[in-house]
Order: sequence, then structure tokens, then C-alpha cells
Amino acid sequence: MSQSHSQSLAQGRAQVAVEPDPRRWWGLVVIALAQLMVVLDATIVNIALPSAQRELHMSDANRQWVITAYTLAFGGLLLLGGRIADLVGRKRAFVTGLVGFAVASALGGAATGQGMLFGARALQGAFGALLAPAALSLLTTTFTDGKERGKAFGIYGAIAGGGSAIGLIAGGLLTEYLDWRWCLYVNVPIALIAIAGAWVFLHDRRGHGGAARLDVLGVILGCGGLVAIVYGCSEAQPRGWNDGLVLGMLVGGAALLVVFAWWQSRARYPLLPLHIVRDRNRAGAFLTMALAVIAMFGMFLFMTYYLQVVLGYSPVKTGMAFLPITAAIIVGSTQISARLLHHIPPRVLMVPGAVLAAAGLAWLTTLTAEPAYVSHVLPSEILVGLGMGLIFMPVMATATAGVAPQDSGVTSATVNTAQQVGGSIGTALLNTIATSASATYIGSHLASAAREAGGRLTPAARDGVVKDGVVHGFTVAIGWGAGIMLLAAVVAGVLVNGKAPKHGEGAGAP
Repeated sequence: MSQSHSQSLAQGRAQVAVEPDPRRWWGLVVIALAQLMVVLDATIVNIALPSAQRELHMSDANRQWVITAYTLAFGGLLLLGGRIADLVGRKRAFVTGLVGFAVASALGGAATGQGMLFGARALQGAFGALLAPAALSLLTTTFTDGKERGKAFGIYGAIAGGGSAIGLIAGGLLTEYLDWRWCLYVNVPIALIAIAGAWVFLHDRRGHGGAARLDVLGVILGCGGLVAIVYGCSEAQPRGWNDGLVLGMLVGGAALLVVFAWWQSRARYPLLPLHIVRDRNRAGAFLTMALAVIAMFGMFLFMTYYLQVVLGYSPVKTGMAFLPITAAIIVGSTQISARLLHHIPPRVLMVPGAVLAAAGLAWLTTLTAEPAYVSHVLPSEILVGLGMGLIFMPVMATATAGVAPQDSGVTSATVNTAQQVGGSIGTALLNTIATSASATYIGSHLASAAREAGGRLTPAARDGVVKDGVVHGFTVAIGWGAGIMLLAAVVAGVLVNGKAPKHGEGAGAP
């Protein structure tokens, strides 16, 4: 009788332990708010970048570090952030990330020089890398019912997919009516609200304590390799691709990542267990995400400058000009992908999505310095937005399908890593291509125009050549982006071979 009674008590405790939290949907609001802050901060400064560049006297080659410093720190440290959350507890990591993000945002808003702004943006990325995996872990442990978890991750995925475009709109409003610095200051009140909500609605989960340790060597190798590659891409513009430093950074970064992969197969507590990326479908989803984001981030950067600098749009008008891509991403994610995801294989969504996005980017390669929003920018935004909506949700579902509970956090962190590092490398690489193409065009056409004018070129003619050269650089870089997006379609079509999931299974389940 005593043993039976003890077993009943144990079963009762287990049943109580899995009872859903009655305040879980309020917890989702808190988690979603924090995730939105992290995602939109990758692009909210895009609209403010021309104003910040003028005020802080940044060169064209250095301006991309305002974005790259954030995305590189975020993407490079995500796996480390997930491990720290396991060790110290998810709620504690979540709140610490919010506090640090708010402080870094305040420092960036108060920046008196470009170095201070770059440093603040990197600090934002570092604390964002702690915050994002903790948020995903809290989401996973808060929603244990399959149907509810699907809804929760659907909301989370929509925010992750549309947050970048929302950041462009918010950046325009803040820059126009306040100041570019408020694109950073705005995070402080948002973080304070999320911190208060976290204490009330989120439950803490103890970490693994001594069961796991930090893979310090893995952090050094992985982060060092990513930093070297992105730095090499950024330095290729002023130095040239054949420069010794550039080649050394690119080759050295690739070598560090190879050693990182070797070490992960031998480390006792690997930062990234290799069985996560050895799965064919999951690896295909990671690579598809990285390639698609490279192209998308390039479009956001160049279209911001095209609308503001070439067409003379105000910051708020520029932000509003990105509304169609936001709407298209939401439609693609919620009305197409979400409805079809459980009826057709994931790649049947991913491949057409990447082709649509590539077509939208290719449309932009015919841009000129003449106003062309309705004829070029608008249809391109709709195509790219629908395409990204078709890509993002099946990528997330495929990447997390069939993952053991103890690996769900690191898998989610790897998806975010692919997204953020893709954005970082894409911004640096495509900005380098654009500025190089512009410089070549302007140099040759100014010389030709001067010869035709008998050596006396008017300021108006000179400005026209410069503006044409800037747009030429944008179109060349966007053309590369279209090619990269087509490569994403090929990767998804070849590697992602998962079938449509049965009821109750994740996408891409075997």
C-alpha cells in the first residue's frame, strides 16, 4: 500500500508539473516583444544611417559597420548565448539580455563618434545573442501542447520574418519626427516593459549546472573565423580583393571554421553538436536561410540609399515605401506557408519562394537614377516579400523537425546564427561590390564626359554622373544578390527532401 501510495503521489506531481501555465499567452507577448526588438534592431538603423553617417563623419566604406557590428556579434555569439542560458537559467539569461541590450542601446544613441557607435552596436548584438536563445527556450518550455506550440511558434516566426521590414518603417518615423538617435533610444522603454513582464509572467528554469561547461576553444575558433571572413569582405573595397590582408583574412577565417568543425567532433561539451548539422534536411534549411538573408539584407541597404539619396525621399517616406514588402512577407507567411505547410513537402514552398525573390531582385537591376518606385521598387518588394514569406516558415519548421528536446535550444540558435551571419556577410560583401562598381563607373564616365566637354565639366553634369554611378553600383550588387537567391533555390531543391508531415509531426518529418 505504501509503495502504491508513493507511486500515485509521484504521478500526481508529474501531472501537476506538465499543467499548462494559465498565464502562458501573456508570457508569449513578453517573449514576442523581446524578439521583435532584437530582430528589428538589425534594420531600424538602415533608415537613420544616412543621417548618422553625416553627423558622425563616416566614410562610405565604414558605414556598413553600423549594421555589420550588430549582426556579426549577434550571429557569432548565438550558440554561446544558448549555452549560457542552459547554465544560468533561461529567465535569468532572458532578463540579463534585456538589461544589457537596453544599456547598449542608450550608449549607441549617445554616441559622439563612429567608434562609439560601432562598439555600442556590437554590444547590442552580444546581449541579443544571450536574449534570443533564452526566448526560444522559454517558448519551448512554456508551450507543451502540440497545437498551442504550433500557434506560438507561428507568431514567433511571423515576427522573425517581418521584423526587419518593420524596423525600416519604425526607423523612418523616428528619424523624421525625432532624431536618428531615437532608433537606438527606443529600445530602452521596450526593454523595461519586457523586463517587468518577464518577472510577472515567465517562470524560471534552472540550468544544467555542472552537467555542462562552456566550450571556450569552440567560441574562440567559431567567432574568430566569422569575424575574419566579414572583416576581409569589408576591407576588399578600399584594398582590393588581391590585397594580402584581405586574402589572409578570408583564408584564415575559413581555416578557423574548419578547425572549429574538427574540434566540435571531439569536444566533450561542444558548442555546436555536429549531429545537428549532419542531417540533410536540417543542413539544407540552414544554408537556404543564410543565402536568402544575404540577398535580402543587401536589398534593404541599397533601396534605403536609393530612396533617400538618389530620389530624395524623407526618412519617414522611405520607411513607408517599405510597407509593401512587410505586407507581402506577412501574407506569404500566414496565408500561404502556414496553410500549405502540413500538406506539401517543405521544398515545394522554399524553391518557388526563392525563385520569386530572385525575380524581384533581378527586376531592380534595371534601375536608373530617374524616379522608378512604382515601376521597379514596388513590384520588386512584392515579389521579394512573398518569396521570403514562402521561405521563412518552412525553413524554421524543417530545421527544428525531429530534434530531441535537449537539442532544441542549440538547433534554434543555429537557425538564428544562419540568419544573422548571412545578413552580416551579405551586407559587407554586397556593399563592397557596390562601392567598387560605383567607383569604377564614376571614374571612367567622368573622364569621358570631361573629354566631350573640352575639359570643363559643369557641376550639374558632374553630379549627374556621380548619381548614375551610385545607382549602377547598387544594380550590380543587387544582381549578385539575385544570383545568390537562385543558389538558395537550388540548395533547397537538392538538399531538402523531407516529405509533408503527418498530423502532429514537424515539417519535413521522415
